[in-house]
Amino acid sequence: MDFMSGVTRVGAEWFPPAASCLSRPYKMAPACTNSFSCNGRVSEGGVTMTRFFGTPAGVKAGQFFIDRRELHEAFVHRPTQAGISGTKLEGSDSIVISGGYVGDEDNGDYIIYSGHGGKDPNSTRQIADQSRDAPGNAGLITSHAEALPVRVVRGKHKGSPFAPPAGYVYSGLYLVTQWWMEMRPDGFQIIRFRLERIDEQVPLEPQSLNLPDPEFATTIVSRRIRDSQLAREVKKLYDYECQVCEQAIPTSNNAFYAEGAHVRPLGRPHLGHDALSNILCLCPNHHSQFDLGGLVLTDQMEAIETRTMTPFASLSFRKNHVVAASNAGYHRALWLGARGMSSDLRLLQPTA
Repeated sequence: MDFMSGVTRVGAEWFPPAASCLSRPYKMAPACTNSFSCNGRVSEGGVTMTRFFGTPAGVKAGQFFIDRRELHEAFVHRPTQAGISGTKLEGSDSIVISGGYVGDEDNGDYIIYSGHGGKDPNSTRQIADQSRDAPGNAGLITSHAEALPVRVVRGKHKGSPFAPPAGYVYSGLYLVTQWWMEMRPDGFQIIRFRLERIDEQVPLEPQSLNLPDPEFATTIVSRRIRDSQLAREVKKLYDYECQVCEQAIPTSNNAFYAEGAHVRPLGRPHLGHDALSNILCLCPNHHSQFDLGGLVLTDQMEAIETRTMTPFASLSFRKNHVVAASNAGYHRALWLGARGMSSDLRLLQPTA
């Protein structure tokens, strides 16, 4: 495949040919000496260009590839060994699912995927904690923060009805919607990611009729249906004012904008409830800060900035609306645990 024949150069930037979805321009960059990140780069005439985000021209969801070399040459997944292509600076553009970790889930339209690192190179045994700063893990965290699409490739393995019988299949574009640190039974910490398939793509076809999660399966793919009615009720209760900053965002026609935020996430494996006791009314800034772990809540509903662990606001509440302390504690444990910190904030005093 002559990839460079379709690349357009404008000044110092290179644009991939007809890549679908959020494609970042290739940029001129000095030669890279990091083998992990260079696996995701393209070199042409001494020019090193960064990765792009989207589906390469000529590739379709459901397309099969014989081996990793074909994936590499088609620019679907550049690393020939690593399961994650990405760096902290650029984000992660692709992953391969191969059933390498106990507890991973493949439900078609959503995936629970383990990060890399901490394994004995001579076996599959976990011998150390995984790190958020490892290149691939940090790349997926960046993709989560910046909402960058990730190409998902499935390799042959017995743990998924969506895995091919042989070789590899390109399954389309996904978004990283959550990540957290998790303790394995052997005591080692690993990082988990939840990825959800972007809508308006060719539907996935399972390789067998064995549903992976019959309790939640509705058709072929299981997904929690999120009732937005309760979120609308909460926003109306607060007149669209953020419970952290008490600001409402005005729009046209004398309307206001706010967002309903679930404190304990709804999707697997968190299984939070779509209930008033699990929903906040937040402005977009504080919603993003909350979802990305920059803001956690004490049991007394104090907002804590996790960079400094300093309380900066008391949440406002109206009428009989109460958020369960157990939901705040779950969210707090997710993000403080990811930083290797205790989620016990009982010693923090409410602000005046």
